[in-house]
Amino acid sequence: MRSQVCVDTSFALKLVLEEEGSEATQSLWAAWSAQDVEIIAPCHLIFEATSVIRNHVYRGLISVEAGQAAFAAFLAQEITLLHPDSLDKRAWELAEQYNRPTAYDASYLALAESAGCELWTADGRLYKAVCNALPWVKSLRANAT
Repeated sequence: MRSQVCVDTSFALKLVLEEEGSEATQSLWAAWSAQDVEIIAPCHLIFEATSVIRNHVYRGLISVEAGQAAFAAFLAQEITLLHPDSLDKRAWELAEQYNRPTAYDASYLALAESAGCELWTADGRLYKAVCNALPWVKSLRANAT
């Protein structure tokens, strides 16, 4: 069976938007690809990513052309989108347990937990909320220091 790693939107967008941590993200991604690691995420990753890229264009942070290129590059990433039956219920439980304001962030936790793999995030608040209890949650920022 292929090993897996779960990524959230904050992490995956660093592949297509020039942000702090983009180089480290690309290096990790290349290493996973070389090791034939399956990259997984909940199905809503695509909606979140599309929204963020579109918002960058709308606010003038990137040009229309750069937004179109980032969106196309994002769609080209090999990410397996999953939605196991128990995901929503477990995401709710984890959001309650770690006092998270949104269940969609907790769905990344639930999917990684269900798959028995690491979750990689660039969301400092999410990482800080769970890092002591969930050592399989990895932060791009924590590993860069």
